[in-house]
Amino acid sequence: MQPPRPPAPLDAPGRRPSRLPRGARRLQLLRAAQEVFVAQGFHAAAMDDIAVAAGVSKPVLYQHFPGKRELYLALLEQQVGELTERMREAMSGTDDNRTRVDGAVGAYFDFVDADGEAFRLVFESDLRNDEEVRRIVDEGTRGCVEAIAEVIAADTGVDQERALLLASGMTGLAETSARWWLPRKGTVSRDEAVALMSSLSWRGISGFPRLGDADHPTRS
Repeated sequence: MQPPRPPAPLDAPGRRPSRLPRGARRLQLLRAAQEVFVAQGFHAAAMDDIAVAAGVSKPVLYQHFPGKRELYLALLEQQVGELTERMREAMSGTDDNRTRVDGAVGAYFDFVDADGEAFRLVFESDLRNDEEVRRIVDEGTRGCVEAIAEVIAADTGVDQERALLLASGMTGLAETSARWWLPRKGTVSRDEAVALMSSLSWRGISGFPRLGDADHPTRS
C-alpha cells in the first residue's frame, strides 16, 4: 500500500486560492496591482495581469475592485496617504526645526526609495488627465505642504498663504532632488543626499526669525 500523497499547495494550478481575511486579501491585491501598474502603466496593464500576479482568479479580484480604474485609485490613495503620514510624523515627532527639515526631506527620499517604486504612480502617472487621479495627488501634495506650513506659521508668524508658499518650495525641492538622486544613489548615499538637501532648505528657512526673537521684524 502506497503512503498517502501530500496535499497540493492551496495556490497550485487548478486549486482555489487560499482564503484570507478580506483586509489581508485586499492588501495582497494592492501589492500585485502596484507591481503591474509600475511595470506597465495604467493603460497597458490588464486585470488578467494583476490576477496572475496576485495568484487569484479574476472573480476574486472583482469581488474587491469593480474595475481597473477603481483598483488604481485605491492604490493611489494608499500611496499618497503613506507619503502624507511620513510628513506629518516628521513634523510632529520633534520640536527641533532643524530636525524637522531633515525629516521632511528624508520623507520624500524614503518614499521614492521604497521597494516597488510606487512613487511613480504618484509623481509619474500616465493617468494624470483623470480628474479623480489629479484630485488624489493634489490632496496628497497639499497634505504634505500644510503639515510643514503649520509649523512655519506657528514659528515665524507669517500668514497662511506665505507659509504655504514656503512649504511648497520645500516639498518641491525634496521631491525633485529625491527623484533625481534615485538612479544615481550608487554615487551618493541616501544619508548624504538628505543632509545636502536639508542643509540647502535649512539655510533658506532658518533666515526667517522665530516669534519672540529680538530681531523679529515689526508687522503692522
